[in-house]
Amino acid sequence: MGAAADVPAASVGDIRPGNAPKITPKENKNNAATSFPAKGAAMVDTSKGSALDIKLPKPKLPGVKTDGWNTANLGKRLGVDALSAATAGGLVAPLICMIDKGIIENASGKRSISASLLASATTLFTRPHRFLTSKPFLLIFAVYTGTYLTANTLDTTLSTVRKKDAATATSGAPKFFATSAANMSLSLYKDSQFTKMFGTVSARPVPPVTYALFAVRDSLTIFASFNLPTVISPRLAEVLPAAIPAASTAQFLAPAAIQLLSTPFHLLGLDFYNRNGDTKMGERFSKVRQDWGMSSLARMCRIVPAFGVGGVVNGGMRRRGMQGL
Repeated sequence: MGAAADVPAASVGDIRPGNAPKITPKENKNNAATSFPAKGAAMVDTSKGSALDIKLPKPKLPGVKTDGWNTANLGKRLGVDALSAATAGGLVAPLICMIDKGIIENASGKRSISASLLASATTLFTRPHRFLTSKPFLLIFAVYTGTYLTANTLDTTLSTVRKKDAATATSGAPKFFATSAANMSLSLYKDSQFTKMFGTVSARPVPPVTYALFAVRDSLTIFASFNLPTVISPRLAEVLPAAIPAASTAQFLAPAAIQLLSTPFHLLGLDFYNRNGDTKMGERFSKVRQDWGMSSLARMCRIVPAFGVGGVVNGGMRRRGMQGL
């Protein structure tokens, strides 16, 4: 700092209440005017740094450690997941659409399953553009593409965070709940639309009991399609000839066999929609027993392409695609 300036003393007469003395700074030896802080300003000695130069500790925020994740080609892996799901969904949707329509028309008494299948097949082969752009087909395509895509992306997510091979396929509770949520939500919407489109009664809201029975039906099917095959395939490998792949066999057998148990829930749900609430339960069960055999067979034929053929195609495409990355 420069030398202190010579400041003339103020006379006593110049000092009055509310009248501060006027002090004129003189130039110092370096001809620099000496400045004084404004009224009320604090005096800060800057010779050793500012008194307000306070160093605050840097906050430490919890983070997610991703250094142990398998993120290699993650975008391409998700693309393989989507392509596999869409291919499998598009492959199985035509047949499933025809069978679902036939089951609902038969349960409502509109026409038999065979007559319904013949009418749908005629439309598919004579006017394929109309069939493949129809609302029923697109609903089925959305259900199975969405279900396969959920299963695939879950496998990719778990293989990423657990640092597993990209082609890893999982089983267990996470996969069951994820695929069940996707399939049930999509299927319930699809079934409500099919019931209104192909039933004999005028379109009306689907009762909650029908949704509940459909949910039980779908839970059984999903469990048998995505969880049971990995459980029973090792046991099948012990009894089947080496030439027969146990994994593919389990993928076909498990979802087909469960239809014997899940079909009554499906038929009872349809009956609650087709007949009013005054119908006695004995009459409903009689109707279920009457349609159970043929409907179970039809649903087996439906479920084999849906989660048998579709599951094999989806899993095979995904596995080969991941191995190529």
